[in-house]
Amino acid sequence: MILVFVHELGHFWAARAFGMRVDRFSIGFPPNILKKRFGQTEYVLGLTPLGGYVKIAGMVDESLDTDFGNEEPQPDEFRSKPLWQRMIVISAGVIMNMILALVIFFALTWGYGSSRIAHTEDATFFVADSSVAALDIGMQTGDRLVSIGDHPYTPDGSIIPLTALLTENLMFEVERESQRLTLPGPENLMTRIQEQPTGGLYGLGIYNWPSILGSIVDGMPADLAGMQPGDRITSVNGTPIRYWPELTDHVSNSNGDSLLFTWVREEEQIPVEHEAFVVPVMNANCDYVIGIRLQLTQINHGPFESAAIAWSDTWNNTRTITTSLWRIAAGKESVRENLGGPVMVANVIGEAASSGARPFWHIVAVLSITLAIVNILPIPVLDGGHLVFLFYELIARREPPMKVRIFLQQIGMILLLILMAFLITNDVIRAFSSRGNTTVAEPAICQVDEVEQTTNDE
Repeated sequence: MILVFVHELGHFWAARAFGMRVDRFSIGFPPNILKKRFGQTEYVLGLTPLGGYVKIAGMVDESLDTDFGNEEPQPDEFRSKPLWQRMIVISAGVIMNMILALVIFFALTWGYGSSRIAHTEDATFFVADSSVAALDIGMQTGDRLVSIGDHPYTPDGSIIPLTALLTENLMFEVERESQRLTLPGPENLMTRIQEQPTGGLYGLGIYNWPSILGSIVDGMPADLAGMQPGDRITSVNGTPIRYWPELTDHVSNSNGDSLLFTWVREEEQIPVEHEAFVVPVMNANCDYVIGIRLQLTQINHGPFESAAIAWSDTWNNTRTITTSLWRIAAGKESVRENLGGPVMVANVIGEAASSGARPFWHIVAVLSITLAIVNILPIPVLDGGHLVFLFYELIARREPPMKVRIFLQQIGMILLLILMAFLITNDVIRAFSSRGNTTVAEPAICQVDEVEQTTNDE
């Protein structure tokens, strides 16, 4: 509803700025729960949150109202205005959605800054079992990532854009035991990532996080064992540890049994080895933990730097979404796995909102860009379809015949209804499929363990 309101507000403001009469400003579809007229415009709020529209006098829109066709154009009607003004009015909704995304990215960057996760200095990485990186690409834990496509990888350098993974004939270059290897990526990489969700770098299952402690929770087993931020865990029960996922796997799979940790701490620039037995405890989520967190570096940005980052985020997301839609349309990726309707959008937004304001508004910004891109597609009824008619008028020096416009608008409406029905059905099927593949168990009620003071000999 936020995105639709901003989109329609763009059309409304542009129309009023050029002296066009707006008969209706509607957010949501019937049944209507609020209707009020101010001046020449009727404002409507519908109960069904699947869209909205601004009805501009003298314009053939989704209402397919053509009663004005036999009358002389009025000065305050859409059809009586110069072509360039009409193009701006049609494009204003898309422009507002892009501006909204830019503003959100700017506010998030300036308000929250950015966090950088610690990385292995030699660019080697951990590969999760049953991940896309392991099954489809053939990467192995300990490989050093050299490049993704044409983009060289440097842990402390610029971030590789997600669009690098959406190119034809994608290749990954790694170094394994001093040997350079070129590994081909799957053609349907987006789909495979959806099917094998293992997290890590772009969902590939790659983790270049070292086993360095970022922070320690007071009173938890790691704190009682004497661990400190900056310590590097080198082994657990005698098994060498290099990467953070290896460390967390040992803890989560401990069943609460005592684990012998070995770690190294820089003391006056001399590495000193420490050792202690640590007993993981169960938290409220029924997970075994010891009270350690990943090493993060918080970076604050000023307004000018935040603006530059926001522009980059908006551009990169636009490229990624556009490329993704093109790959889906070209049949390179699964429609069922990669397109979602209202149910999926609601789930994604709900999960983001439960995680806090920052994830929520980040998703809103990405969806705002998506809405802009979809609306600019050259499909009748959408803004892009109206622009096609206007470009025809620009080239042919006359408007398309009314019957042709009405016919194409009807075809576009039918196509959109079919697409919406497909997406909603796909959402429902996907939801039931995922539920069917999961064993339903009674909700777990965990007794959070009490942490007692222990000695290194225990």
